[in-house]
Amino acid sequence: MGGFALIFLIIILASIFVFSFTSWLFTHYSWSISPLWKQVINTVLVILSVMLGITCISRIKGVQNRQRKFFSPMIYAFEQMAQGNFNIDLSFYGQQVQRNHPYHSIIESMQHMATELGEMEQMRQEFISNVSHEIQSPLTSIIGFAEALNNEDLTKKERAHYLQIIKTESLRLSKLSENLLKLTSLESEKTPFEPKQYRFDRQIRRVILACEPQWTAKCIDTQIELENVSIHADEDLLEQVWINLIHNSIKFTPNLGKITVTLRMENDSAIVTIKDSGIGMTEAVQARIFERFYKADLSRNRQNGGSGLGLSITKKIIDMHQGKISVKSDINKGTDFTIKLPLH
Repeated sequence: MGGFALIFLIIILASIFVFSFTSWLFTHYSWSISPLWKQVINTVLVILSVMLGITCISRIKGVQNRQRKFFSPMIYAFEQMAQGNFNIDLSFYGQQVQRNHPYHSIIESMQHMATELGEMEQMRQEFISNVSHEIQSPLTSIIGFAEALNNEDLTKKERAHYLQIIKTESLRLSKLSENLLKLTSLESEKTPFEPKQYRFDRQIRRVILACEPQWTAKCIDTQIELENVSIHADEDLLEQVWINLIHNSIKFTPNLGKITVTLRMENDSAIVTIKDSGIGMTEAVQARIFERFYKADLSRNRQNGGSGLGLSITKKIIDMHQGKISVKSDINKGTDFTIKLPLH
């Protein structure tokens, strides 16, 4: 509604109210006043009513304008987040909103939420990019060598070599798919978590013996020192942990190397240490080793069939058991993984 129309409406309403009120007042109290004075009184009251009405409305509109100005950056920030832009600017409130302001916690929460969502979006994009790269790599090899097999001039040895590469890359693709499904299931918390009491040392010994063909093929000296320990945990999930860690140790330990696996009790915890004399890692690699798809050496991992997901899965399972995993490593000296799990 325009300003003039609003003022005109106020005048009409004020006039109706004043004339009705004064008419009732003069009649009720039987006051005898000349028409001129009645007109003067009515006019003055109308003017005062109009001024009061305009003042109230202007104050209300002023409050509305201030509120609109105050909430405008917040509304704009929500609109930006709805469009996927989490780099929002709420610096407008830096001067206006002190720590004791009722909206201070809301603005802080908004900024924190935007930061968290931004990090999640970046992780999502990196995850998609990494998955695409990991899938594309074996597919490129499979397609390339499949086309090469059409060459009739290939020797029998070359043909067998190409077929072996296709098989290896197909298995790597299958393993990647399996690990992706497992990691997605663990992170969505839909994986059944079924803890039970069982002999922890027997499980670790069983996994080590299952890997015997791998470590004997490289003439690795494998030492086992396991105390008799019972634990309340999910047996199937923890078995995946030992498979991942022991396979890693075998992969990156050279021929004639050494792997030592120990298990001991300390207070109410079981502590497992897997130590190898492998190629080791730098401090920078150790800081990122549990990140999804992280590979310290792409060519090394590809040669060994790694996807960069095994240790992410391992850490997720340890976290589910409220345990801790740490790594200590030196280049060309070896790597120690230490896992601490509550017994109950």
